[in-house]
Amino acid sequence: MRSQGVGPATEAVSAGYGAFHVFATLNLAVLAGWIVLALGAWRTRVLGPVRAAALGLTAALPIGVLKGTTPVSLVALTGLCTALVPLGLALLREAPRPSRAAVLRWVPLTLVTVGLMVLVGQAG
Repeated sequence: MRSQGVGPATEAVSAGYGAFHVFATLNLAVLAGWIVLALGAWRTRVLGPVRAAALGLTAALPIGVLKGTTPVSLVALTGLCTALVPLGLALLREAPRPSRAAVLRWVPLTLVTVGLMVLVGQAG
C-alpha cells in the first residue's frame, strides 16, 4: 500500500472527526453511569466510601476517538483500578472454583469467540 503523506491523512481524519455518530448521544449517560454505579456500590456496601469515590473518578475518563493519555485519564484509570481490583481479588479467593467440565466447555468457546472478534475487527 502506498502512503499519500501527512496532508491527505490529516484531511481524512479532520473530515470525519466531528461527524455525527449515533453512539455519541449516549456520552452523557456513560459518564453519569460511572457516578450512579459508584453511588450504588457505596449504598449497598459493596464498596466503602473511598473505593466508591475512586470508582466515581472514572467519569473523568475521556471517551471517543483520538483521545490520548493525559494526567486526568491516568487519575480516572487509577480510580477504577483502586475500586475494582481488590473486589476482583476477593471474588477470586472466596468464590467456588469452576468444575473441570465447565472449564473444558468454556475455554474453547471463549477462544473461538475471541478469534471471530479479531477477524471481524480486521475486516472492518
